[in-house]
Amino acid sequence: MLGRRIRHLQRYREILLAFARNGFGYFVRELGLLKLIPHWRTVEEPSHTAARTTGERIRSFLQELGPAFVKLGQIASTRHDLLPADIVEELRQLQDKVPPFSFEEARRVIEEELGAPLESVFLEFGREPVAAASIGQVHYARLLSGEEVAVKIQRPGIRKIVDTDLEILLDLARIAENRLQWAAQYQAAELVDELAASLAAELDYTLEGRSAERIAAQFKDNPRVRVPAIYWDLSSKRVLTMEFMRGIQLHDREKLRREGYELKAIAESVAGVILEQVFVSGLFHADPHPGNILVMERPEAAPGKPVPEADKQKPVIGLLDFGMTGRLTPGMKGHFASLVIALRRQSTDGVIKAIDEMGLIPEDADWRELRRDVDKLREKYYQVPFSEISLGESVTDLFHVSYKHRIRMPSDFMLLGKALLTLEGVITALDPEFSVVSVAEPFGRRLLLERLHPGRLAESAAGYAIEYASLLSEIPSRLRSLGRILMRGKLPLELAVPDVDRVMQRLDRISGRLSFSIVLLSFSIIMAGLIVGSSLGRQPGLLSRIPALEIGFGIAAAMFFYMLVSIFRSGKK
Repeated sequence: MLGRRIRHLQRYREILLAFARNGFGYFVRELGLLKLIPHWRTVEEPSHTAARTTGERIRSFLQELGPAFVKLGQIASTRHDLLPADIVEELRQLQDKVPPFSFEEARRVIEEELGAPLESVFLEFGREPVAAASIGQVHYARLLSGEEVAVKIQRPGIRKIVDTDLEILLDLARIAENRLQWAAQYQAAELVDELAASLAAELDYTLEGRSAERIAAQFKDNPRVRVPAIYWDLSSKRVLTMEFMRGIQLHDREKLRREGYELKAIAESVAGVILEQVFVSGLFHADPHPGNILVMERPEAAPGKPVPEADKQKPVIGLLDFGMTGRLTPGMKGHFASLVIALRRQSTDGVIKAIDEMGLIPEDADWRELRRDVDKLREKYYQVPFSEISLGESVTDLFHVSYKHRIRMPSDFMLLGKALLTLEGVITALDPEFSVVSVAEPFGRRLLLERLHPGRLAESAAGYAIEYASLLSEIPSRLRSLGRILMRGKLPLELAVPDVDRVMQRLDRISGRLSFSIVLLSFSIIMAGLIVGSSLGRQPGLLSRIPALEIGFGIAAAMFFYMLVSIFRSGKK
């Protein structure tokens, strides 16, 4: 740790100063790192920070420190189970306010990654980016074959910046865990590791390309969903070349109306596309904001096959930017189905069991309070028609319960929550009267039927059978290990004592009496030695003129009776 601090001393100071400037100087003091900030008293907790909320100050802190921290804040905005709602809302407002890097730098990265001059690969390459963010930026280009492509280029040096910042954050998290109870309680270092893994995935453009192809495969038979094709021969970890798709972004509602689209039809199509990813395939776009969704041209009629009138109003939905995707395993989908079933059955125990299976309820959780909160959640939606339920509000309510009781949810489930919240915001902007839940209900019903399908039940039973067979096969070896432990006379035993204080008091009294008994025994041995010595001694000594035996006998008798009385009195308690 010390070597890391020396190596990145200047960046440490920048981060700690940013803490102080945004009203978190006390945190630096509690970590014992004030010595790293020169003249810290001149910057600690300026008066203007008092007028801002904690969430605003955290957002300002992250924006001040640049791309890596902004991206971490955006990822942290999905963790409703770890952060209060007001801070999450502020983190969701984080924007990549980073100026684009130059065309010359973009050219250098492309030529390093593709191993060829830019002009030998592209017939045309836009000098100005069409989009820029903290991690990279996108340029329009045309291939030598004439195809239009979008080239995503990673910001030069961003990986080194991110690696340095993550090292420092992990160091700070470990210090905090050693010094602060709340940091240890929330496992700060583990949280930083989790956020770092998500950020590392976004820095590898090959992962984004594979996610795009997997989602495209989900809709290979659906002509109304488009995902850009990936040109793998022109892609790497730092460069991603994909099909350039034209369309109207969802936030341009006026243009959509001018082009003759019905906003309600668009809302229904977008909701169906995202929910199919979640409930059917399990791999879903985790950031479906308006900038990542295009409304594309309507399908053209094939020769001799006119487009049905009912399909003319149905838009083609294009999906962009797969840097943040989530995956629900069959097990997680099953737990999610259990949660839906329990809510429909109004079963508090079922809801708690589903949450426990999906997340990690801490050992010291207040189960009575947890049941009370789940009861409130259940009663809130009791006999409410699906069409009147807000998906975003219900997800937020569940997140509030998980945050209050420190229930750690899987990161992919939190990404699902973020995706659903974002989806409902997009849909509400298009059509305030549209109910996402009404579209989700058939998918949920399908998920429940899949779970109860005989084939799925047989598969689960087979899985349990294999697990139990493996457990049974391990019994002989475990018994042999237990036998060896017993033969050595070492059997570890762990006791859970509800009234620890009372037990400790009793142990103190027992240890006190044991010490008293040892003293009495030692005194008795000394007295016995004196008696033997006086009987064998030929010459008179000092003790011959003192009645030592009588005095010693009196002291021993007093100690003995005191012990009897104390034992008798303690037996009555």
